[in-house]
Amino acid sequence: MEIVCKRHTDLPGTSRLFRDLLYHFDRVERFYPHNPLDPASYQAAAKAIDFPAGRRAALIAALKAQNGDSEALHRLAQPGTVAVLTGQQVGLFSGPAYTLYKALTAVRLAAQLSESGVPAVPVFWLATEDHDLAEISHCWTLDTSGHTVRLGVPDGPPDRPVGGLPIADPPLEALRASLSGFPSGDEIFDKVRAAYAPGISFGQAFTTLLRDLLAGYDLLFFDPMHADSRRLAAPLLSQAVLAAPELSRALLERSRELTAAGYHAQVHFEDHTSLVFLLDDGHRRALRRRDNEYSFGDRKFSAADLAARAESLSPNAILRPVAQDYMFPTVAYIGGPAELAYLAQSEVVYRHLLGRMPVAAPRTGFTLINTRARKLMDRYQLRLESFFGGEDALSEEIAGRLTPPEVASAIASARATTDSSLAQLRGSVAAFDTTLAEALDRGSAKIRYQLEKLERKVGRETMRRNLRAQEESAYLNGLLYPHKHLQERFYTILPFLAQHGTEIVAELYNNVRLDCPDHHIVYL
Repeated sequence: MEIVCKRHTDLPGTSRLFRDLLYHFDRVERFYPHNPLDPASYQAAAKAIDFPAGRRAALIAALKAQNGDSEALHRLAQPGTVAVLTGQQVGLFSGPAYTLYKALTAVRLAAQLSESGVPAVPVFWLATEDHDLAEISHCWTLDTSGHTVRLGVPDGPPDRPVGGLPIADPPLEALRASLSGFPSGDEIFDKVRAAYAPGISFGQAFTTLLRDLLAGYDLLFFDPMHADSRRLAAPLLSQAVLAAPELSRALLERSRELTAAGYHAQVHFEDHTSLVFLLDDGHRRALRRRDNEYSFGDRKFSAADLAARAESLSPNAILRPVAQDYMFPTVAYIGGPAELAYLAQSEVVYRHLLGRMPVAAPRTGFTLINTRARKLMDRYQLRLESFFGGEDALSEEIAGRLTPPEVASAIASARATTDSSLAQLRGSVAAFDTTLAEALDRGSAKIRYQLEKLERKVGRETMRRNLRAQEESAYLNGLLYPHKHLQERFYTILPFLAQHGTEIVAELYNNVRLDCPDHHIVYL
């Protein structure tokens, strides 16, 4: 396995906020109290934690009910032990590949902190409260030919917490077909089939599969919809409801500060936005707030009413990390760009309700490149950036490598001759009349455009005549930048495990570089 680091500034869609958090922390330090690349940040965050013994005991009881006994649980029960948290929506067949990468980053950081004298355990927060079923009811995989395959289940009610929803008919046979032919396809399919028995819930199946894939790493899983979890979160949620007017003013001001600094507010927040949902009769009801009154439909609640039923409340995206870190002695949260952007807004809520905030640390990102893909990239002299312009741009680049030398040379010669002749002509025309020189400039641009257009046509014809190059271009694009997404954001990890075996989990873990915030290109 060979690793090459690629700066996030070279990747498409990187927000300025995320870029500066990683590479120019001084520009964002008013939004984040800790620099994730400074080891001293973790020491400072750990020292700021004052976690009551009673809350720790309740947390251990909740975790034991969900995980059983473990060495990690015993360590977390000890005063002074901190937690490294990460989490993800409970998507079909483990969701996007970066789910696994988040978990590995959390495990690696917890181990590193423990070695440095800060006892820490890794915890995976299962986003079972989320009610966006459409986002997690499908996933994408690859077959042995490199074709993308969409797997999904029918959508259901839009406002029910997804973790408890049953999967009546998991698309197991379609998954089997897509993995068939990979060296470890049968082994991986058997793991998925064992986790996704018909009728099992999204949360249970996701947890079972991820626990299997990460066996040996002693990762604790936490379900916020569990009854013990709800009781544990209730005091913080009650406090947030009662403090809502003040928190709303602070959040509106934070949105203005982010915008004024040239950044974005990840969560659109307005004065009537509620920081909590109401769990009611199996639904997660969106609430609107006006002063100290909340409502949905024709039902109304006072802040005191909601505070009294805090075990039936569910935090929104801004409040959720604060509730999480009230329940855990969290030293660091491992997240992707969007999650870490949430925290820039949540910081004002942390300050008011908790008085501390963990380190906002980036997960390690990977793009996995197999032997065939590497050979093709070498043959066509391609880099990862070659794929970011889309399929047409990639085809043009490959065509440029395949165009017959005599044709390429003739086009280059024509371009050089044209440029030379136009430059000579412009000098003569400008000496005669400057306005004519300006007209010539416009005409020259059109001439150059026609030459470029001809070159593109030659490239397309080259690709049309070369069926193998077309297929290889499509294969590479589908593997490395499918549907204009980074690989880790699009595919589940399953086809990569099926091709390379579960051994790559340990190899990826060993290549989580906490001192390197860059995206990792992995040549397998």
